[in-house]
Amino acid sequence: MQFLPLVFLGGAFYFFVIAPQRKLQKEREKLQSELAVGSEVILANGIYGKVYHIKDDRVTIELESGRMSVHKSAIVGKAEEADKFVQA
Repeated sequence: MQFLPLVFLGGAFYFFVIAPQRKLQKEREKLQSELAVGSEVILANGIYGKVYHIKDDRVTIELESGRMSVHKSAIVGKAEEADKFVQA
């Protein structure tokens, strides 16, 4: 009986913290694996761009003023879903 509150807290922690993070990670991995040339994306730092070239873990993003290469993990979403990722 003494461990019941501890078990309850552990279960609540899992369902409110770990499970949502795991779901978000899977969605992000799916997005990064489905990247295609021409996709408009948003990076973790808020930069918008269009995928120009993909090679292994590097993605070249075309910006208004040139191009830059980033790691795939820097891409957090599609540009049209940006308000889901941008936090005020």
